[in-house]
Amino acid sequence: MIEIAVGDRYVLEEMRAGGYTLGGEQSGHVIFAEYATTGDGILTGLALGAEMASNKKSLAELASVMKIYPQVLINVPGVDKSRVETDSALQQVVAEAEAELAGTGRVLLRASGTEPLVRVMVEAADAGTAKSWAERIARVVEKQLKN
Repeated sequence: MIEIAVGDRYVLEEMRAGGYTLGGEQSGHVIFAEYATTGDGILTGLALGAEMASNKKSLAELASVMKIYPQVLINVPGVDKSRVETDSALQQVVAEAEAELAGTGRVLLRASGTEPLVRVMVEAADAGTAKSWAERIARVVEKQLKN
């Protein structure tokens, strides 16, 4: 698995650069480069059905190998989203969270491309840790980037 910036555009760019035929995002966008350059839900459903049939396994059986971590998403409106990548206090708290969550979770902090807000998403092995870090980072976003 390769992690890149959020957005179909970046997924497709990385797929082309690496010669990959399958890419996707957590939002559910799945790109099959052999057939399309954008996510296609019908194509994804057909591919999943074909996989189930060829392996003679139910969707539950196929999904059982995936570990799902609790996830907390906080949208922070009314801030200067252009500074999300450059504010040192914000980068510091994200680095602290990433260090604590290393191997057991992740942090995604990004300016929305469609709305005037910053998104804070934290995954962790337990919901309390995810919530605690997401709220802490959101408070720093509000304090540091307020308009």
